[in-house]
Amino acid sequence: MKRLTYLLAATALSASGAVAETWDMPMAYPATNYHTENGVAFAECVKGATGGALEIVVHPNGSLFSGNDIKRAVQTGQAPIGERLLSAHANENPIFGVDSIPFLATSFEDSAKLLAAAKDAVAAALDEQNLVYVYSVPWPPQGLYLKKEVNSVADMAGVKFRAYNAATARIAELAGMVPVQIEAAELSQALATGVADSFISSGSTGVDSKVWESLTHFYDVQAWLPRNTVFVNKDSFGALDDAGKAAIMECGATAAAAGEARARELTAGYLKTLAENGMTVAEPSDALREGLKGFGATMTAEWIAAAGDTGKAVIDAYLAQ
Repeated sequence: MKRLTYLLAATALSASGAVAETWDMPMAYPATNYHTENGVAFAECVKGATGGALEIVVHPNGSLFSGNDIKRAVQTGQAPIGERLLSAHANENPIFGVDSIPFLATSFEDSAKLLAAAKDAVAAALDEQNLVYVYSVPWPPQGLYLKKEVNSVADMAGVKFRAYNAATARIAELAGMVPVQIEAAELSQALATGVADSFISSGSTGVDSKVWESLTHFYDVQAWLPRNTVFVNKDSFGALDDAGKAAIMECGATAAAAGEARARELTAGYLKTLAENGMTVAEPSDALREGLKGFGATMTAEWIAAAGDTGKAVIDAYLAQ
């Protein structure tokens, strides 16, 4: 069992002479992942902006808390700040899954528009759970990884499919696949041991996990651009002085812009790396694309029904842009 790390005031003095405070920041992805690198840059920005009064220590790859436990850890104050793929918690509130509705927002531009439409609702939902929204960064468009060639959704029936949130579990159900809950840090082992034979994720995840060691095909279906969100425990945030609060939010805005720019830059390179390591990287057939779009239409309607008036208002605002 991982040792729980609680918020402690450091004994060292900052450059301004104030007692310095150290925050642990759990993150679910490897140190080399751009989300983690962006989190480290955010932490450095906060330290600089506060003159060393607040130092954030990033713990990558689920080393402090597993991905599935990060949000709860921050809610309860076991960690003061953390990053999580919010769509993994759509069962708590459908609004957390807005960025994982298939084929709703399928480009970086559309992802930004969807965030603009949904941000206030997401922040309000986090606020109800003792969390303060800081920033979010998109993953590259999601593609379909498989151990075999597929030309239609019917070809995916019976495949063991990594499901990491409600949306991916629903896709598995609609396609007749077998969903298996697997966190990012466990993905390589799950693929190597045959626990899973397929998943939908970005090129980034495929490169991080060296999926070419187990899988053979990547279809660039550009299903959606999920987002990792950084949030702070509300009590921890409230205990900061005005300068500390401003540093968190201003550095968060910088991190949001930098993270998206990096995601755009890396997208093509990830697919090139997959191909260079022997994977077949291809566009989906018309039949496969149409079948997946059908899933998307079904899931958009289901999401609106689950999210109610708040969800409908978000989708209406997004479509009106």
